[in-house]
Amino acid sequence: MDVTNFFFGKDHPLEDLGGGIKRRMAAHNDNVMCVEVHFEKGAVAALHSHPHEQISYVLSGAFEFEIGGEKMVVKAGDTTYKQPNIEHGATCLEEGVLLDFFTPHREDFIK
Repeated sequence: MDVTNFFFGKDHPLEDLGGGIKRRMAAHNDNVMCVEVHFEKGAVAALHSHPHEQISYVLSGAFEFEIGGEKMVVKAGDTTYKQPNIEHGATCLEEGVLLDFFTPHREDFIK
């Protein structure tokens, strides 16, 4: 298997997902993936679930996350954990950026 050790932001432009959300692919391999997600104030990541484990690190802004029916506000420096198949989503309260980590990687994110 070929392994890439360096991923440069200039090589991965922000992808507009609509609704005030943009995503930039970062480092990944078969076992793990890092994704930078930019939110405008009021943007909503609809409730969803997937078979991947996910950690979200809040780089900036404020978000109301709903995870498994529990709602909590998180801000810069906070993290969330989503176990496989748990329903989760978020509303951006203050414009911000999340760093999402997935294991295994999200094949649906790779083009």
